[in-house]
Amino acid sequence: MSKDGKKPLGDSSVFQKGRKGAMRVIYGRTAIIAVSFLAQIILIGGVVNFFRPYIPMFFGGYMVLGLGIVLLILNKETTPETKLMWTVITMLLPLVGAALYVYVETQPGYRLLAKRLNDIYKQTEAFVQQDEAVLDALEQKDIGTAQLARYVHKNGNFATYQNTEVTFFPLGEDKFAAMLTELEQAEQFIFMEYFILKEGYMWEKILEILERKVQAGVEVRVMYDGTCAMFDLPFRYPELLKAKGIQCKMFAPIRPILSTHYNNRDHRKILVIDGKVGFTGGVNLADEYINHVEKFGRWKDAAVMLEGEAVRSLTAIFLQMWDIAQEPEFEAYLKQPIPAPAGAKGFAAPYGDCPLDGERVGELVYIDLLNRARKYIHIMTPYLILDGELETALKFAAERGVDVHLILPGKPDKRIPYALAKTHYAALIRSGVKISEWVPGFVHAKVFVVDDREAVVGTINLDYRSLYHHFEDAVWMVDAPCIPAIEDDFQRTLTQCRTVEATKQSIWQGQTLLCLTGRLVKAIAPLL
Repeated sequence: MSKDGKKPLGDSSVFQKGRKGAMRVIYGRTAIIAVSFLAQIILIGGVVNFFRPYIPMFFGGYMVLGLGIVLLILNKETTPETKLMWTVITMLLPLVGAALYVYVETQPGYRLLAKRLNDIYKQTEAFVQQDEAVLDALEQKDIGTAQLARYVHKNGNFATYQNTEVTFFPLGEDKFAAMLTELEQAEQFIFMEYFILKEGYMWEKILEILERKVQAGVEVRVMYDGTCAMFDLPFRYPELLKAKGIQCKMFAPIRPILSTHYNNRDHRKILVIDGKVGFTGGVNLADEYINHVEKFGRWKDAAVMLEGEAVRSLTAIFLQMWDIAQEPEFEAYLKQPIPAPAGAKGFAAPYGDCPLDGERVGELVYIDLLNRARKYIHIMTPYLILDGELETALKFAAERGVDVHLILPGKPDKRIPYALAKTHYAALIRSGVKISEWVPGFVHAKVFVVDDREAVVGTINLDYRSLYHHFEDAVWMVDAPCIPAIEDDFQRTLTQCRTVEATKQSIWQGQTLLCLTGRLVKAIAPLL
């Protein structure tokens, strides 16, 4: 207890994160995994060194192997940038490049997970049916929006709904306050799926409610990404929560085995309460997201709350991930009727994006919005690492006369992605795209708002990790009453931004090392 009698944040004998300081660094799970990875790399290097005297006689074979791998790369369905990256690696280092490419493409864990998820998605289809009357109503307003809704249903297996009220939160602290209120109302179940969960004020307040709800007979499930066990939580944290009656899972925990499976992270942020209320957006369960602690200056985020029929899709997205390692249980949670809020207007389509199904739903929704925009498209994103298709769509929209305006962080959380983002600035600005950086701190919001009538709020950044490698989710809205509030938030945020010009000084602000870093790592941007 502190002198003022208040309980220190995160003070719990059960949930303490263990040894601190030097001993934790030496004996912690992160250090053990790092040493294990290093040992495996040294072992591989030793084998290669043993056979080094024989390498010259096989040099021709290596070149043939490298050429064969390059042909495989060029014929694979992927982005030109990814093909170029692997081609350069393979031609510069034929043996290593070929071995690495084959290793990445033949991971059995990756294939088994993809097959399992595909089976689960098929089982979900019966519970997330598209009402054709909703598509007809959309088509009467605008055929372009109806076509996008058909794409999201056909390729992502997610429906577009009416009878849903959407509330927009321009800051993480606004969403947090609403979360606490809604959690207190839970009667049947609470489902939580988050990329980051850290002990602190935010999680402590939520956990207090969850413990009380468990005692009241409410089913509580918590799922977070396995990277949390590397830096933020004890590896056995799920067991600690289970001791309190809370079901808990880690997605893809990091283990001391080399695997590309770790590249696909669960980046979603979903809360579902009784199947009637759902939240998503950029806000994780950590204190910086609600500005309770300062990290990279002020934190600008965004989220939405859904009430009504569209919550069914958020429930389905959660259950799809939860049921990977068990028998699916969709019917009990997806068949119950969902009351429509009085006076709900517009359309809402929550959707997920899976990196293992070959569908680029997240990116193609963004590209479609860019291609259909007529007056403006305003975007907030923390990262800007673009493939050629998305960069072309941004430029083309601006060159058509659309007001394309991006707000990015003035204070980055990661230097390399920040440097990579700036390598795109000059070409975009020359095409008419406006770029502004938020001076007070870090923009973590992932928001598109278009022509006063369409918007997307979710977890999907404008970078390769979100668009190709991570599990993501978002909500696409049409004619929802909250859309003017989303545009108002963009304009308010803009008043605290600096405008970036297409000059080296304006873009890089004299940071020569940052500029050099951006140029050098651009060749491997698809990995970042």
